[in-house]
Amino acid sequence: MSTFPDGIRFSVLDRSRTREGEDAPQALRDTVRLAREVEALGYHRFWVSEHHGVPGVAGSAPTVLAAAVAAATSTVRVGTGGVMLPNHRPLVVAEQFGVLESLFPGRIDMGIGRSVGFTDGIRRALGRDKDEADRFGERLAELLGWFTGEQTAHPQVHARPAEGLRVPPFVLATGEGAGIAAAAGLPLVIGDLRGRDRLLNAVDTYRASFRPSPWAAEPYVVVAGTVAVAATEAEARRLLVPEAWSLAWSRTRGVFPALAAPERIEVLPMTEKQRGLYEAGLEGHVHGTEEQVAEALERAVKETGAQEVLVTTSTYDRAALSESYRRLARAVGLTPRIP
Repeated sequence: MSTFPDGIRFSVLDRSRTREGEDAPQALRDTVRLAREVEALGYHRFWVSEHHGVPGVAGSAPTVLAAAVAAATSTVRVGTGGVMLPNHRPLVVAEQFGVLESLFPGRIDMGIGRSVGFTDGIRRALGRDKDEADRFGERLAELLGWFTGEQTAHPQVHARPAEGLRVPPFVLATGEGAGIAAAAGLPLVIGDLRGRDRLLNAVDTYRASFRPSPWAAEPYVVVAGTVAVAATEAEARRLLVPEAWSLAWSRTRGVFPALAAPERIEVLPMTEKQRGLYEAGLEGHVHGTEEQVAEALERAVKETGAQEVLVTTSTYDRAALSESYRRLARAVGLTPRIP
């Protein structure tokens, strides 16, 4: 079995994907259940995501969902991967995380991203434009200032109960976002593992331009990607089928659907374009047996110098998903938490 550098951490991001035949409330309840499972397995963090108006994703309010996860667990760190800052006022985000940290002290992470709404209609509903992402650095500085009491955008206004609290911030980034994280002196969460050259270039840029800050004295890199583990490589690849088809459908029909069973997908008629997108969606992810996955992740950690791996896996069969996380925990040598 492969070995990892001392101190390497493994964490989980769940996007609250819906399955055919189930509703969104069930997907949210299953996210909370999964959090309890991965906590017991010894994972370091459990994060939830933000998506608005996407049919196949139930997680639209990550700080609310994080509160439910934190209340159902006791030791795993809980956070967001992430709150999309262009969609919100920084004061409100600070207040929400201040409440979370007050209720669950020492366990909350603040993962922040720069994406805007999925479609023009969603952006209009949120009251945001595409160019809001261009102001991410400015908004991020304001957000951090609400915690330190040093923000200057709104004199004599204070974020309660956030001011004075220490909620670890992380920047979710691709490309130029790595430079924003470095300039702010914040930990970087970056993916995915499939585009290795681009990933390595962004990580190198981040480390080279990192400026120490009150939030982080040195660079901290979290690499994120899809990982699937099963008894055989073929079974692990099959776990990737529902998400690959969902992506192919969304890119040809404009709608992101609920996950379907692999056996149904495998007999579906596909256009040439859909077939190409579907096959591409299956390639490059870390998948296989425990030994194969451990070796692949060890290689990724060595190449990137990452201190942490954030795993996200979406598949139709929830029992197989749980088993994948159990196998991964064993493969990378996590120590189970004793209740």
